[in-house]
Amino acid sequence: MKKVFSLNDIVQVAGWLLQQLGDQKIIAFYGQMGAGKTTLIYTVCQVLQVEDVVSSPTFSIINEYRFPDNGQSASVYHMDLYRLQDEEEAVRAGVEDCLYSGHYCFVEWPEKAPDLFPGETLYVSLSVVDEERREIEILKNK
Repeated sequence: MKKVFSLNDIVQVAGWLLQQLGDQKIIAFYGQMGAGKTTLIYTVCQVLQVEDVVSSPTFSIINEYRFPDNGQSASVYHMDLYRLQDEEEAVRAGVEDCLYSGHYCFVEWPEKAPDLFPGETLYVSLSVVDEERREIEILKNK
């Protein structure tokens, strides 16, 4: 399933993406540098009403945010695996613990540790159409 959207429509796309998850909690985001992975994750977090400042985890690898979920405080893990060398380093950084935590996990550069992702992961590709538009495609689960 593909959609082309303008950056002005990103809030609607973020809501649509959350609807596509169903009971799944993990989204793996593929896309070239500058495709908008971090921007889309930031917007998904806004839709979830995340209470914390959402920022790129490029150097920290994992950021944890809190959001209200049925009267409780729940977690969202935002991960950027770009700087990791291999899956062993991802495990040492705590990526696997987050992926199997039962909380939302939004992961940039999942190709750095592909075998760590559980079967219920939603794989999404983002690509640049032009300066104002992006294409989002939901890929088959691997």
